[in-house]
Amino acid sequence: MDTARADMVEVNRGRSRQHQPARKGDGSLPQPLGMADRPRRSGPPGDGGKDGAGTAVLTRTRTRKPNLYRVLLLNDDYTPMEFVVHVLERFFQKDRAEATRIMMHVHQNGVGECGVFTYEVAETKVTLVMDLARKHMHPLQCVMEKK
Repeated sequence: MDTARADMVEVNRGRSRQHQPARKGDGSLPQPLGMADRPRRSGPPGDGGKDGAGTAVLTRTRTRKPNLYRVLLLNDDYTPMEFVVHVLERFFQKDRAEATRIMMHVHQNGVGECGVFTYEVAETKVTLVMDLARKHMHPLQCVMEKK
């Protein structure tokens, strides 16, 4: 075996040589080993480079459905019905007919459901409704409860 071939065998065995040998006649200097040129250990990926069969740990992730919350409007004797309809259209994306139906349900039964949402969305909608009611000086109450 010639010297260049013997040097390559040493590199492939993982010995202490850090450079590949220069090719004869091209005048280039030895180049450092790249990741693709370095020797690899046998075995499946993730076994830490040990020879033999490795073990893999499989985990099952369970996704839980988020808790849902009902957003409710409470009846009062002072907030105008048209304002309640406006709130339902603006914050709960109800059309005029649906908003009127919900508003009448609130008026007749004392409470009405505007929608069912995740906690963060329900909390935000309650806050927006309450802020608008206070801005217009109406005593409208909007609450949320776990479904």
